[in-house]
Amino acid sequence: MNLFSRGTMFRRPEPAAAPQAPAQPPAGPWSLASAVLPDPDLAALTGEWVIDPAHSRIGFSVRHAMVTTVRGAFAEYQSRLYFDGRDPARSQAEIILSTASVDTGVEQRDAHVAGRDFLDAATYPRMSFTSTAVRLVDSDVYRMTGDLTIKDITRPVVLDLTYIGHVTDPFGYQRAGFDGTTTINRTDWGLTYNTRLAEGGAMVSEKVRLQFDIAAIRTSPIG
Repeated sequence: MNLFSRGTMFRRPEPAAAPQAPAQPPAGPWSLASAVLPDPDLAALTGEWVIDPAHSRIGFSVRHAMVTTVRGAFAEYQSRLYFDGRDPARSQAEIILSTASVDTGVEQRDAHVAGRDFLDAATYPRMSFTSTAVRLVDSDVYRMTGDLTIKDITRPVVLDLTYIGHVTDPFGYQRAGFDGTTTINRTDWGLTYNTRLAEGGAMVSEKVRLQFDIAAIRTSPIG
């Protein structure tokens, strides 16, 4: 009923209609029937974690000369993670990376990426990702929205993280694995350097795929 419609209190009442069964909610991503609920077994993983650099990779891939792909990673970074298996929306992540630690497997190329044409590590020694929202979109997939800061430019990105599993290793540490990816346009963060090819394309694609292959170690018990 429209609460703002113009009506009259003296109108003769209409005959009462026969009661009807309540309408079923429409199927869709927000319906109760299709709601994704956290796995109860993940509640035991609630707590603080850090990324294990020896078994993780935070990297990128970008098309080069239109026909090949260059892959790289950052060797030095700090992390703070909070995972809430009961209420994924309370989960948080923060990663701070050293821009000078970029490693593409070729020293000359590493120096170019870390130099003024791209990351300008001398002026901007850090880049970071800080989560702002997390929601469960499938039984093992989390959609994490966050702020990515490169060269003091902060823009939102959306990262899809797939939960791989968890184990207790032979040394007694609890470990959990996540695999995440997102694609950005590097020019949005001021990374505009490029060289045009004779065929008309770009030497380095503006689209960069960020990759998070994470092995996390538990640092605190359930809260």
